[in-house]
Amino acid sequence: MQAPKTNTFDAIVVGSGISGGWAAKELCENGLKTLVLERGRNVEHVKDYHTAFKNPWDFTHRLNNTQKDREDCPVQSQVFDEGNKHFFVNDKEHPYIQENPFNWIRGYQVGGRSLTWGRQCYRLSDLDFEANLKDGIAVDWPIRYNDIAPWYSYVEKYVGISGRNEGLSQLPDGEFLPHIEFNCIEDFFAENIKKSYQDRLVTPSRMANLTEAKDGRGPCQYRNLCSRGCPFSAYFSSNGVTLPAAMNTGNLTLVPNAIVVEVMYDKEKKRATGVRVMDAITKEVTVYYSKIIFLNASTIATASILLNSISEAFPNGLGNSSGQIGHNLMDHNTGAGASGTYEGFDDKYYFGRSPGSIHIPRFRNVNVKTQQKDFIRGYGVQGKGERLSWNDMYARTDGVGSNFKDKLTQPGPWEIWLGGWGETLPYFENKIVLDKTKKDQWGLPLVSISFEYQDNEKAMRKDITASCKEMLEKSGFTNIKPFDYPKPAGSAVHEMGTARMGRDAKTSVLNGNNQMHDVPNVFITDGSCMTSSATQNPSLTYMALTARACAFAVDALTKGDV
Repeated sequence: MQAPKTNTFDAIVVGSGISGGWAAKELCENGLKTLVLERGRNVEHVKDYHTAFKNPWDFTHRLNNTQKDREDCPVQSQVFDEGNKHFFVNDKEHPYIQENPFNWIRGYQVGGRSLTWGRQCYRLSDLDFEANLKDGIAVDWPIRYNDIAPWYSYVEKYVGISGRNEGLSQLPDGEFLPHIEFNCIEDFFAENIKKSYQDRLVTPSRMANLTEAKDGRGPCQYRNLCSRGCPFSAYFSSNGVTLPAAMNTGNLTLVPNAIVVEVMYDKEKKRATGVRVMDAITKEVTVYYSKIIFLNASTIATASILLNSISEAFPNGLGNSSGQIGHNLMDHNTGAGASGTYEGFDDKYYFGRSPGSIHIPRFRNVNVKTQQKDFIRGYGVQGKGERLSWNDMYARTDGVGSNFKDKLTQPGPWEIWLGGWGETLPYFENKIVLDKTKKDQWGLPLVSISFEYQDNEKAMRKDITASCKEMLEKSGFTNIKPFDYPKPAGSAVHEMGTARMGRDAKTSVLNGNNQMHDVPNVFITDGSCMTSSATQNPSLTYMALTARACAFAVDALTKGDV
């Protein structure tokens, strides 16, 4: 941590996760004295990854969550275990209101959820950027693929993303390191899909895991313990990559335990002047000033800061003349798919624990031939193939004593799991608001979340289940088990859309440069800015939009336009 010597900076960045780290790097490298505010504790790269090298038997509860974990963290405990729970909030200490079930997964620390993210990185295409306009839904994106393509390339080259180019219009190619290899069952499945279908293929997931050393970072060790923090810097995180780059410029000031209460606004200048911050531990309030502000606190948190930033000019929240802030909340529709077993390859196994997976890019509503009558948009399919191990097999294995143990040392059959990541449409009714009658321990109003999937998403889920089942059948798998788990929204941890981009200030919050229509020196480049959700994991788009917006902001600042 670097203590501020002054309360005035060229730029303030709120949040230190995926997009906040990129904003810090870009602004600092462009010569701006930049303050990064993180509401959680400090986490130092490598030093604070204290579970990274532990074995399962080194943990008191052998990586299982306790009853107290489930009571204190009913939401977060659905995704954490004993090895990484320190990177997730305590739900009891950080409550929110669920008008409908919604899993708000959070990590309040330097680096945010960049320490625990799934690392899958896919470009959006014009199929996605043009979708709202063509379907007459919500508002049109103010950008197209060509606007962001150079920034995708810029980010991919810096991050280091493993993958394979496939020449698909709906999933543009990128700048990739060698891909993570399939194992034998994944190869087998991919070959069978190629033979059985003309409209789909299986490609290695595009991962922010290095397959070769890069810029002092080591290659992935195939430990698959990514969510504990990577001591080798083999996967991309703010802590391991962008924040050190920002710090090396000498222009970064990083303050953890700093809760941004509001963004302050000068009505006469029509500009934001800075932020009011509360120390998370002492509750002391400090004001910081800057020329430009980047809000990167994450979709729901950024919207809540805006809604809490009330002034005479903006009684309903900073920059909210459109009335759209907090609305159009989206998350990918997950929990539907199928699994199946394959009888064969008994003489084969795999080495290490690959963090990679298989990906079947969107194949519904891509063109006239693939148009569906029951739903618009589409979904991608992600999956994993592996041999069942002892912890999968013990409930299916008969025997006692040494004979039983001997059986468990033999690997089980090969299995593939497939699940859909479906696009959710931007509905105005899916929203967050602030409940000013209920406060948290810092006296701030609780966030209240309302979210429901509608008919389009429900019809899509049926197709996901049927398609996954059919693909496994055509590939020769048996014991096929379709599933459709009623997962609450938020479970994909891809929340988006509460301060959307658009062409018209009357119907959107941000312009095509991620700049607030109403407050031109405030930029938002986290998931809040998304105008539609597409099917792809969104973090790569956040990073590319952040780099692009920073270049615009620096240029505008130089010209005196902000």
